[in-house]
Amino acid sequence: MTVPAPRARRRPSAPARLLPPLLVVALLAPVALLFGLTWRHTDDDRALAARERLGVTYLSALAPVTDALVDAQSAAVAGRPVPGEPLTRAVEAAATVDARIGRELRSQERWAGLRAKLEALRDRPPAEPEAAFAAYGEVTDLLLDLYRKVRESSGLVRDPGPDSFFLQDGAGQELPEAVVATGRLADLTTLAARRPAADRLRTATDLAALRVAALTPAGDLVTDLRAAVDSTESTDLGTNVLTPLDTYQRAVEALAAASNPAARTGVVDPAQVAAARLNAQAAATQLQPVILAELDALLAERVDALDQDRRLALGAVGLAVLLLAALGGVLLAAARRARRRAAEARRARAEPGAAPESDAWRPPAGSRPDEPRPLQPVGPAGDPVAAQWGSVDAAR
Repeated sequence: MTVPAPRARRRPSAPARLLPPLLVVALLAPVALLFGLTWRHTDDDRALAARERLGVTYLSALAPVTDALVDAQSAAVAGRPVPGEPLTRAVEAAATVDARIGRELRSQERWAGLRAKLEALRDRPPAEPEAAFAAYGEVTDLLLDLYRKVRESSGLVRDPGPDSFFLQDGAGQELPEAVVATGRLADLTTLAARRPAADRLRTATDLAALRVAALTPAGDLVTDLRAAVDSTESTDLGTNVLTPLDTYQRAVEALAAASNPAARTGVVDPAQVAAARLNAQAAATQLQPVILAELDALLAERVDALDQDRRLALGAVGLAVLLLAALGGVLLAAARRARRRAAEARRARAEPGAAPESDAWRPPAGSRPDEPRPLQPVGPAGDPVAAQWGSVDAAR
């Protein structure tokens, strides 16, 4: 009986050799995709929060300009000397801020126009009260436009947080509008006493409109801040904001009572309205930095949280890369061992008299090649006659 020849070891096919790297790439691709999406999302949110903080810084610089400008308007309308130092100091501080971050907020052009108007008023103040009221009204309109521009370009108007959104709306829109309108209301009340009787109806209409313009944003501000307190997770917001808010609300109520002609038999006392305006403006001056500080704290906390998310994403992708690298190393080592065995097998077959492969048939240990064995012809190896009669003897 013929002994079967040893089987040759099969070489791995091309798909089998490509399977390990394809497996690593298939696992790495979704990890890289998720990391890219997470990083892009957190990067956009972080950039928005950082730009919003620049807007808060700019709004903080505009608040002293607003107070000084309203005070200068009241002095000019009343015929008193206009205090130039507070307004100059506030303008210089705001100019420094605009030079630092105005390009990023795209506010430099508007600030340049506003500053030119302010310097023109300082150099050539109007001599007549009515002209002063109109001239300062144009400048305050430019100032409110700059507030809106900063809020839009910084992204504060698109803030995703409910508490921070209400805070920026109150500090960046409602409060400046209330301060400017309150100053105009007090100044027009002063002018109304000097106007002729023929202008009384027009003056009363203008006073009613300015009263609404002053009280409406003040009421909206109270609503915004209470909504921010109700929707926030911060434990400090309510404690820090509600006390100055109550003071401001009482001052606004006093202004509403002093400027109401129905409650005073159709007569409004300009001195009482001016005093109520000063109290309301002083309360607003105390309230605005508190709002802006709380808003900046919320934005800083958001930036820190986004930085933490980015660090976690980096750690997760680093761990995934290490695990995949270990898996790739294991697969590569296995492939190298397989190639080494295949090379040894080819080398063994190519060398004459080499030992057969490990899975080929081998004679029993201690036996001689010419020793008779079952199923093996008797006689010298390679003798065809002996092999023939050996097979006959075996058949008997």
